[in-house]
Amino acid sequence: MKENIELLQDESIDDLQLDNLYLIQKKQGFRFGVDAVLLSNFAKVKNKHRVVDLCTGTGIVPFLTYGKYKPKEIVGIEIQEDMVDMALRSAKYNEIDDIVTFKNIDLKDLKSLSALGTFDVLTVNPPYKLNNSGIVNPDDKLAIARHEIMCTLEDVIAASRKLLKDNSRMFIVHRPERLIDIFELMRKYKIEPKRVQMVQPNINKSPNIVLVEGQRDGGAFLKWEKPIYVYNEDGSYSDDINKIYGRER
Repeated sequence: MKENIELLQDESIDDLQLDNLYLIQKKQGFRFGVDAVLLSNFAKVKNKHRVVDLCTGTGIVPFLTYGKYKPKEIVGIEIQEDMVDMALRSAKYNEIDDIVTFKNIDLKDLKSLSALGTFDVLTVNPPYKLNNSGIVNPDDKLAIARHEIMCTLEDVIAASRKLLKDNSRMFIVHRPERLIDIFELMRKYKIEPKRVQMVQPNINKSPNIVLVEGQRDGGAFLKWEKPIYVYNEDGSYSDDINKIYGRER
């Protein structure tokens, strides 16, 4: 039986349709999307692994990762206190707060990251947009989630280097136009790009999401996976997406 949990007036609790897991989110504002689902599917996780998720928000990637793979421990790291509070309450509601935990840490604080130890797998769905469009309200939760206000891509890669065990793997979801930046920064911090997968809205449209796997101190070899198409030409969800969402017929 699920434990009673207090929701704020502007919050909802949503069924993830995976392993009887639920997630507390804001009714209005930042809510998880397909990126998180794709990332958790792309990551390679075993039940013996310690997993860390950077820029975790309300914890969607850790909860999906737990539901899919049942690793022995997952730690989500997030700078926004209200997001961490929601994630902690979700973990308690799901009765997995002994396995899935969350820390209110600035990922630029490498000393605090070091105290967490190292991990077998790292996932991250970072802010995508360069913060070069003028002043953005630092209290704007959507802006923090979407723009590089609190951290840059380099901050994310540097933190990943700190948290990964030797030869362990990171998995990142981003935008294709930042792919060269991702590759350059990974190599700068000795995380070798190993696998790439593009995601296209449909077969006739250019990719709008990219998934990248990197290995700490790995050798040079890059594999390109076949692309994922979100929709068929008739507008229905593709077989790939139905499979990822567990809606196979």
